[in-house]
Amino acid sequence: MAKGIYSLTVPKVINVKLSGKLQPWTSAKDVILKVLQELSVKGGVGCIVEYTGEGVKSLSVTDRATITNMGAELGATTSVFPSDERTKEYLTQEGRPQDFVPLAADEDAVYDRELDINLSELVPLAAKPHMPDNVDTVENIGRIKVDQVAIGSCTNSSYVDLMKVAAILKGKKVHPDVSLVISPGSSRITEKLATNGAMADMIAAGARIIENACGPCIGMGQSPKSGAVSLRTFNRNFKGRSGTLDADIYLVSPETAAISAIEGVLTDGSKTGLEMPEVSMPDFEINDNFMIYPEGTNTQNTEVEMGPNIKPFPLNTPLTDTVRAKVCLHPGDNITTDDIMPSDSRLLPYRSNIPHLADYCFEKIDGEFASRCKEAKECAIVGGENYGQGSSREHAALAPLYLGVKFVIAKSFARIHRSNLINSGIIPLVFENPADYDDFEIGQELVIENAVEQVRSNKIKVKNTATGKEYATAANLLSLELEMILAGGKINYLNAQD
Repeated sequence: MAKGIYSLTVPKVINVKLSGKLQPWTSAKDVILKVLQELSVKGGVGCIVEYTGEGVKSLSVTDRATITNMGAELGATTSVFPSDERTKEYLTQEGRPQDFVPLAADEDAVYDRELDINLSELVPLAAKPHMPDNVDTVENIGRIKVDQVAIGSCTNSSYVDLMKVAAILKGKKVHPDVSLVISPGSSRITEKLATNGAMADMIAAGARIIENACGPCIGMGQSPKSGAVSLRTFNRNFKGRSGTLDADIYLVSPETAAISAIEGVLTDGSKTGLEMPEVSMPDFEINDNFMIYPEGTNTQNTEVEMGPNIKPFPLNTPLTDTVRAKVCLHPGDNITTDDIMPSDSRLLPYRSNIPHLADYCFEKIDGEFASRCKEAKECAIVGGENYGQGSSREHAALAPLYLGVKFVIAKSFARIHRSNLINSGIIPLVFENPADYDDFEIGQELVIENAVEQVRSNKIKVKNTATGKEYATAANLLSLELEMILAGGKINYLNAQD
């Protein structure tokens, strides 16, 4: 950011063409769950997902935010909706009509792939444990007993979402076996819910209102009991992410979450005979009371005072001509950034302390990984498909960097994590023959000879000294990525430009 350098491979574009209109008890969450069911958690890698069609007009801006928010679960570069009359309406309600600019694809736009979804045919869906694309209908999953319901997070904490929840809960009681927690998306939304009485309806029903934060979504509080079933309106349900390794987490819409909290079992609201109340977006007054700007503050050359828990940022070294590394991990497919670097109540206070965080790297996959790396000093990871999927957290590259990981060989990489590895000077290698993955074992020594020359060619032979076999891999580095790997990471590269 300071140097103004950013690069991105031009993505393909997937057109999700929407028709029809959502029926009562279905919502934007069901739309993105349907897309995940069709495309999978790696179906959007290297792609932009663009939503088009007549069905778009029926979706509010907050609906669209829910859908695009979970584009990350597809592995997508980004997700986009057109800027249309619904956008203008939203900006007007926000007191910003002057910011509206109409934007849409040209009529003759060409796409790399198209997916048709009829909103009128959608039914309430849920992502089953432990992956966002493990999707089925609520009806098919059945009326399983529910122990916890958590509503909120960046995906489903909008004013409209929570007003629907309040309307479902009004005059009813949460099932005595269910713990219901609700986290509004912002202080402004909390204020509106308090002013119009919706919060009182939720509290009277038995809900607990918690802070405007990620909270339960990242295992920061409200971890379910052991073996529990937790319905959540969040974006990810990776194993152990809730803070409880043996909990079963289901991703559902706010409507499904609310009615299930009352019933005590997973419930398809469309089968209950209850009406789904209509909720509209009110005008929001501009309020900047949450920001305090001290007078007379000198913003130039202000020293940042750091506490003892803030440690130096780890840096790599320039690429050497011979790279030796021991295989310290051999995980399977769809390794997430949560698997690599957990983010929960134990570790969040240490976000600026990579040496401490590194001790927990891959602990959910292999509790010996960190100690094995410290003993080996120079390490390699051999992974499967879609390595590094999930959130963009840079710590999932920084902790391995600190532990001495020199390269990762995988069948394929999630885009953002691959970029983070390159930024850290860790070489991301892809098997030319994916079946080679099966040949490796923890503890084997791997060697890359003439590494600088081979990396420049983007074709790298990796020798396994334990078996004597060589394996063909590809780095697929762009010119800037290559320079960063040679320099030992982006910071080293940028510093060399001065």
